[in-house]
Amino acid sequence: MRRLVGETTLRPRQLILPMFVAEGIDSPRPISSMPGVVQHTRDTLRKAAVDAVNAGVGGLMLFGIPATRDAEGSGAVDEKGILNVALRDLRHELGDATVLMADTCLDEFTDHGHCGVLDADGGVDNDATLRIYAQMAIAQVEAGAHVLGPSGMMDGQIGVIRRALDEVGHKEAAILAYSAKYASAFYGPFREAVDSQLKGDRKTYQQDPGNGREALREIELDLAEGADMIMVKPALAYLDVIKAAADISPVPVAAYNISGEYAMVEAAAANGWLDRERTVLEVLTSIRRAGADLILSYWAAEAAAWLD
Repeated sequence: MRRLVGETTLRPRQLILPMFVAEGIDSPRPISSMPGVVQHTRDTLRKAAVDAVNAGVGGLMLFGIPATRDAEGSGAVDEKGILNVALRDLRHELGDATVLMADTCLDEFTDHGHCGVLDADGGVDNDATLRIYAQMAIAQVEAGAHVLGPSGMMDGQIGVIRRALDEVGHKEAAILAYSAKYASAFYGPFREAVDSQLKGDRKTYQQDPGNGREALREIELDLAEGADMIMVKPALAYLDVIKAAADISPVPVAAYNISGEYAMVEAAAANGWLDRERTVLEVLTSIRRAGADLILSYWAAEAAAWLD
């Protein structure tokens, strides 16, 4: 009876697994603040990706960690850069068996850790960054990405990427816009995961956690520029924003169940304070109930197996 009248469904196809691949390592490197999550080698990434797809996840979101960085984040556009090489690996391994997504942002590749290049005064140069994003997007699609995930929150990034892709004939590539990405304290473990070089914060281009209406303006701008999907990040502290986004969006809404949210549950479960499986599924269901069509989560592959 409960199954018959249940209002919210959670299925493996709605889950996307974020994955990390690092250059210059010969075995997976554990991420201490995210138990069970690792920086993969190219070989272990392929195996883990196959396992996740076999578990039924709807997609994979790939992040690359280079061995060297520079002020321009040049490894992001290099066809031999770790992220583009790994995209080719996965596309060769998986073909179209899953939706392959790429993080279209410079923060992992810059020696200062910001999502864009800096101007002479040390601020992020929005327009100069957009020119690099366009090159990065083309490189990622040509490496095998089906979907691009511009996560830098630069003004105009969706329109610039869409035009750049269309001009070179990649009209089939989709854009998952990080439309409402907040300057959150919950990103801490992710910074370890990508070996972030950031000093300071990103408050000048990420959103104020207290602002909800601003998120809707950002979403509307991204939709007008050609976003195929929009995202709210983080998820748990922003369920109201997910609901508001779902109410106005004519395209699918994604939510990123981020590293700090993952770490909190894992720590509590490790101490025996929470039933881990029940808590994970309740967290993911709450995000779906708020209105997310898609959920990026480090539990995606494991939860998919539980659901099946």
